[in-house]
Amino acid sequence: MRKSGDDPPAGSLSGGNLQKYIVGRELDRQPAVLVVNQPTWGVDAGAASRIRQALVDLAKAGSAVLVISQDLDEIFEVATEIAVISEGRLSQAFPAHQMTREKIGLLMGGMQEAEEAAETAHAH
Repeated sequence: MRKSGDDPPAGSLSGGNLQKYIVGRELDRQPAVLVVNQPTWGVDAGAASRIRQALVDLAKAGSAVLVISQDLDEIFEVATEIAVISEGRLSQAFPAHQMTREKIGLLMGGMQEAEEAAETAHAH
């Protein structure tokens, strides 16, 4: 983020610069747990790449990092496990390397409910 002169108040920053400021501030604190929603929304590609790498680095350093995002490229870049919320229900978390866009789409469409119904039917 470029600036001139004194540090401007956070409220005077543009949307993208404010996003970078907030994410940077929270990452600098090295929290034990970090929950972020759309962490790269509205920032340029270079900043998005740096934010994603910082999230990965924070997780590698031992923090629990939960990323909520609609950007599947972002999810595949930073996640070690992926779960989907569909109709208010959270799916099982799967190792990211086992997931595909198609599997995520099926989970988004309620595939989990169909599998649970089949498992229940077999149990009876």
